Amino acid sequence: MQIVSTTGARDDQKILQLKGALTLQTVREFQDAMRAETAPTLILDFSGVPYVDSAGLGALVGAYVASKKLNRKLLFASVNAQVNALIVMTHVEQFFKMYPTVEEAEAAATAA
Repeated sequence: MQIVSTTGARDDQKILQLKGALTLQTVREFQDAMRAETAPTLILDFSGVPYVDSAGLGALVGAYVASKKLNRKLLFASVNAQVNALIVMTHVEQFFKMYPTVEEAEAAATAA
């Protein structure tokens, strides 16, 4: 998995563009990237993520829990149908704020 970090629409926003599957083999890279970020608002761009397995889903829930403890906003953008189906099927969708595009996530973060 490749993770590219960029500044969002505002200085307090960071966008992590995820490229590749989020699986047991790549979850550590994701967790390390999440721990390294300190921005108050973090947007995860899933446009390059074709697949998430159960370990990846666990890492996403862990990221949610960590963001709550740190009082950080965590938003998901561009989640594909497969990943969305996994999130819904496992009943964790109420934890995640999901938006169709990064731009919509940025706007929502700015408005909140």
